[in-house]
Amino acid sequence: MSTRKPIDSWLTDMDGVLIHEGTPIPGADAFLKGLKDSGKPFLVLTNNSIYTPRDLHARLTRMGLDVPVANIWTSALATAKFLDDQRPGGTAYVIGEAGLTTALHDVGYILTDQDADYVVLGETRTYSFEALTKAIRLIRGGARFIATNPDETGPSPEGVLPATGSVAALITKATGQEPYFVGKPNPLMMRAGLNAIGAHSETSAMIGDRMDTDVLAGLESGMTTYLVLTGLTSVPDIERYPFKPSHVVESIADLVAEI
Repeated sequence: MSTRKPIDSWLTDMDGVLIHEGTPIPGADAFLKGLKDSGKPFLVLTNNSIYTPRDLHARLTRMGLDVPVANIWTSALATAKFLDDQRPGGTAYVIGEAGLTTALHDVGYILTDQDADYVVLGETRTYSFEALTKAIRLIRGGARFIATNPDETGPSPEGVLPATGSVAALITKATGQEPYFVGKPNPLMMRAGLNAIGAHSETSAMIGDRMDTDVLAGLESGMTTYLVLTGLTSVPDIERYPFKPSHVVESIADLVAEI
């Protein structure tokens, strides 16, 4: 078995790893401080496209976690980067929130509901029948279908909410068109994030709480993977998958000494 190189860069999921339902997970502040003190490149990732990096920085700061804006990487940013690479200066009909619309504006995209090059579906708490109908008609008329992430549900204090993956399935059923998902587990999101901080996969680690997104994305990107048990995955769950994380730890607190 080949020996991994020392880890020089860290990528970590946010929900279930650093925070849980709006509360920091014990050890998260020490881990982030350790990263900053070490000077090693790092990114905090989220498949949630609702918020801009500035929004997330402010939310984390209120929880006592200091993550600079430049160290936050979202599926909205990855989607905007992908579209800018594919068709610079294109047009898009967007269903989503400020995190997604701001990211697309920042790369020079024009947002329109007429003859759009792309329909881009992201996360929102207010999916409207009118907007979904417009998206379906545009896709049937030739627009390409992009979605920020494949997560089918998201958490809320009241219970699960339908998320981008579920709404994408509705649109697919009506159009016959599958979307291209940019966010985790697509390694595209990981590689774009690594490039943004000048990191290399063979000397980077991915920390997450989900096997089907975080661990799979890290694995397919060639990174060392750490699964924490403070989120959605328990030890028995791991055996259901045909792949394994490099390491399983109780929480982010166990990784402070690894930096």
